[in-house]
Amino acid sequence: MTTIVLIRKNNDVVVAGDGQVSMGNTVIKSTAKKVRRIEKRDVVAGFAGSTADALTLFERLESKLEKHAGNLSRSAVELAKDWRTDKYLRRLEALMAVADKEKSFIISGTGDVLEPEGDVIGIGSGGNYALAAAKVLMDTDMSAEEVAKKAIKVASDICVFTNNNLNIEKV
Repeated sequence: MTTIVLIRKNNDVVVAGDGQVSMGNTVIKSTAKKVRRIEKRDVVAGFAGSTADALTLFERLESKLEKHAGNLSRSAVELAKDWRTDKYLRRLEALMAVADKEKSFIISGTGDVLEPEGDVIGIGSGGNYALAAAKVLMDTDMSAEEVAKKAIKVASDICVFTNNNLNIEKV
């Protein structure tokens, strides 16, 4: 698994993820990039799950954004519908945290498109640790990026499937 945290603070949106790829109890790679930016549509996304699944879902999200003129809400719902009903896609066990300047969502393979209460999302094996740390840090003077970095650091100190090699994207 992995840790992804999405922070929305002071008109900034930041998605940060660790870089660890594990196979069972073995670290295979420590510098994977699990956070991507969809440049044309000013959307950022982070992924918790296998790498092949991530690439497939990022491509699908990008095509949905193109089809729906950048409407993230509509694209997220359409992706979740495909993910849940398509024979191939429904086997993917993963979560995505996605955001644009207006909205943030968690998208799952069970058809969920969840808009969080508050301005923080945490997904993956260390997601709850990062979520808890970020919620506490939101009341400080720290920037969105600083909150995200610190939240991933906290998660990496607790979760064995999370490291502190960060990938960060902003909108």
